[in-house]
Amino acid sequence: MNEMETLKKELEETKLAYQMMAQISQFKSGFLAKTAHELRSPLSSLMGLQQLILADLCENPEEEREFIEQGYQAAQKLIEIIDSIVTISKLDYGTIPLKIETVSLNKILNQVHQLTQLQATNYSLKIEIKISEIDIYIKADKSRFIQGLTALVDTAISLTKRGTINISTQLNQLESMVNIVIDIPCSIKDWQEEKQGLELSQTNLNLVKQWSHNLEMSPAMKFLLSQTLLEKMGGQLILLDISPENQPDTLTRVKCRIPWEEHQ
Repeated sequence: MNEMETLKKELEETKLAYQMMAQISQFKSGFLAKTAHELRSPLSSLMGLQQLILADLCENPEEEREFIEQGYQAAQKLIEIIDSIVTISKLDYGTIPLKIETVSLNKILNQVHQLTQLQATNYSLKIEIKISEIDIYIKADKSRFIQGLTALVDTAISLTKRGTINISTQLNQLESMVNIVIDIPCSIKDWQEEKQGLELSQTNLNLVKQWSHNLEMSPAMKFLLSQTLLEKMGGQLILLDISPENQPDTLTRVKCRIPWEEHQ
């Protein structure tokens, strides 16, 4: 290889490294922005409730106590969200090590089904899992992987009004990867919606009451946390709109890619 070819190769490697750093930087910026939105929701709800109490807008001591209890629940939700984000961040930076091992995907899917079936029944939904006849093995941190997969199915249940959530697996031996496909009868926009905070300058009784009952982490944030976790295990999480042309915004696919392990 002559000097010019060497220079061209180094230039291509530099370009590739720059693109990777730019993508990481963009991802981190998006992560911070989404985190700020998520924390703003319970925090603004808590402050709104406190404002109502301080402004003597409670009709009686019982209502004041009700607001204090709702404020406490908002504070608990805030701590819960912070704990989840901190845990994923520590996993991402390696402060908490992952325990990567060879595990049976069929057993994992059965556990996820057991953990989510009751919630699906409560919403009058069905979860159908097509498990491979031949057990497939993957390389993953078992408990963290079950946690991430369960969070995705829980989110799918909360976004689905009717129908069936279908889960299936596809083995790609050429790429040494396994795809876990979750098809959900809902719009992809529901997954991308971010949490908005309460505008304290427009605080009123009904608005604060409404917000104090809507403190769950947004689907976009849950997806982002699961995506970060999966990528740390060498996998990938992809969101796809697979709606038919004549029925737009009706079907979303969540594809989890995880390294395959050939098991003897």
